[in-house]
Amino acid sequence: MSAGYPFSAIVGLADLRLALLLNAVSPGVGGVLVRGEKGTAKSTMVRALAALLPDTETVSGCRFACDPAAPDPACPDGPHDASAPAETRRARLVELPVGATEDRLVGSLDLERALAEGVKAYEPGLLAGAHRGVLYVDEVNLLHDHLVDLLLDAAAMGTAHVEREGVSVRHAARFLLVGTMNPEEGELRPQLLDRFGLTVEVAASREPRERAEVVRRRLAYEADPDAFARRWADDDAELAARIVRARDLLPRVTLPDAELERVARVCAAFEVDGLRADLVTARTAIALAAWQGRTEVDASDVRRAAQLALPHRRRRNPFDAPGLDHDKLDEALEDEPDEPDEPEQPAPDDDEPDPDGPGNPGPGGGRTDRAPGPRTPAEADQSNGSAPTGSGPEASAASGPAAAAPAAEQPAVAAAEPFRARLIAVPGLGQGAAGRRSRAETGIGRATGERRPSGSRTSRPHLLGTVRAAAPYQRARGRSGPGLVVRRDDVREAVREGREGNLVLFVVDASGSMAARARMRTVKGAVLSLLLDAYQRRDKVGLVTFRGAGAELALPPTSSVEAGAARLAALPTGGRTPLAAGLLRAYETLRVERLRDPRRRPLLVVVTDGRATHGRDPLGEARRAAGLLAASGTASVVVDCESGPVRLGLAARLAADLAGPVLGLAELAADGLAGLVRDLRAAS
Repeated sequence: MSAGYPFSAIVGLADLRLALLLNAVSPGVGGVLVRGEKGTAKSTMVRALAALLPDTETVSGCRFACDPAAPDPACPDGPHDASAPAETRRARLVELPVGATEDRLVGSLDLERALAEGVKAYEPGLLAGAHRGVLYVDEVNLLHDHLVDLLLDAAAMGTAHVEREGVSVRHAARFLLVGTMNPEEGELRPQLLDRFGLTVEVAASREPRERAEVVRRRLAYEADPDAFARRWADDDAELAARIVRARDLLPRVTLPDAELERVARVCAAFEVDGLRADLVTARTAIALAAWQGRTEVDASDVRRAAQLALPHRRRRNPFDAPGLDHDKLDEALEDEPDEPDEPEQPAPDDDEPDPDGPGNPGPGGGRTDRAPGPRTPAEADQSNGSAPTGSGPEASAASGPAAAAPAAEQPAVAAAEPFRARLIAVPGLGQGAAGRRSRAETGIGRATGERRPSGSRTSRPHLLGTVRAAAPYQRARGRSGPGLVVRRDDVREAVREGREGNLVLFVVDASGSMAARARMRTVKGAVLSLLLDAYQRRDKVGLVTFRGAGAELALPPTSSVEAGAARLAALPTGGRTPLAAGLLRAYETLRVERLRDPRRRPLLVVVTDGRATHGRDPLGEARRAAGLLAASGTASVVVDCESGPVRLGLAARLAADLAGPVLGLAELAADGLAGLVRDLRAAS
């Protein structure tokens, strides 16, 4: 077996190098989340770290790597005698694949032996294998949320729990947790981000000499891995020895009160939630002092620790990118003056106009003193003075080539304030990935029945169903003891119903009929609200826009809702309304996605006023395209953007062709009915 790539040979990535080494010195820091583009040696450096970790003494034959000096009293292979033989082994690197099951992560129980023999027959999972080593999760953002919860719970508590139908097993699980992710493929939830101790952003160097050196070393490694490893062996040995020295020094490092207050001041300045940030920053600063060979934390340690521990805790909403304001960090790190001077407040200038007042034509003009909070789209539309756009006979909405010239393209308009959207679910019972939108048969959720498992093993045993299946045959099977005589064909698994994530494909009308600034601002706010809802419900999203002479797939289906928000923000408007082209592009996109991910059910959200003004028979072509989508079984909903006193009702006709409901903008909010009543009262 060829040698692995040496840790010391990796070029650049100073922040990632330091974050990994600090966790090797003090696993209590809480692990590292590595964010970055593909091809930046994230995985290479993580795998190389395991070779630097000290060897571990374990109880011989223990599957859970118990320390002979302090064995786990609850070890499933225990209890261990104090005189039990010990063995030395290298620190393990355990990799958790994206497609892993819960049983693969935490372990599984043998239900047959539990019923027949009354024993806890436990098969360890990856958490047991990673105990006292490194657990590496590549593409952690693509891991199912309930697995990430289990993983982070074990990392925080140092123990793993397995419970099946009242049979429970616990074992120690202390490991260095490292996760890598590409933000383009979707973000982790803020709750999960906060559970990682440190975060590091990595990117490939733009310096040609450094890039050339990376390639040079990689080619040398591939030509002769063993010779390349020998070349860097002394450097790696020195790093490994330094980790051991820092671990020995760690208990003697002190954190002075002045530096502890500096940690608290920095965390308060950045308004992070909770106190985990304070604890992680303090632990990181202590580990950094030990790594530098010092016994006391100073201000430079606090600064470096804050740069690693706080960026991912700054996200105030799902569309924010992690990061720190370095000027603000410098200000927060400064020692507090004994008597801070009160800044002199300048007197208001009566002649100077209020930049947010009604007389200012800028983006903030006309803002009222309304208390912050969610608004319905109709309220936003009304507050922005939306002018009626639905007028004229129906023929004017479906005019052919002889129609009046379309409006010129308008620049992108900022979205209105998002609101809490109502739940729009796909009808029926699905079998897709776990999420929070539509009803589905999932591995977690409430039990609704039982069945024979399709394979030889099941991760969802149904205890009562198994006993009920085996009970009639106990006399015929010669049962003589307290246990049941259970055979494999007696085992039943639970059928559970939960929620799944869907593919939400937005088809947004960006034509001239939507180009009124106030109206498009409201529409963008509504779509942004639905994107936020999709993020919270663990959906994949895609975005099709249509205007001018055709439609484009502005965002291919992805788990990155942030990318959808960015595409929406830059969306210009103007031109004719090729509604049929938008629907056909959606049909083709969903057809391809069904081949890639057949279990994920789609939800089509068409945002339009229903007008069609491009083609020989604009409305007829749109109706035929809608019929294709309906025939394919796609669940659809039409969001009617038409406003004004004269309404043609074309969106409702489109919804009928799609075999789905139609919702007004005001009805999208979770309190849509109340908002609609308010709008009607205001109009009267």
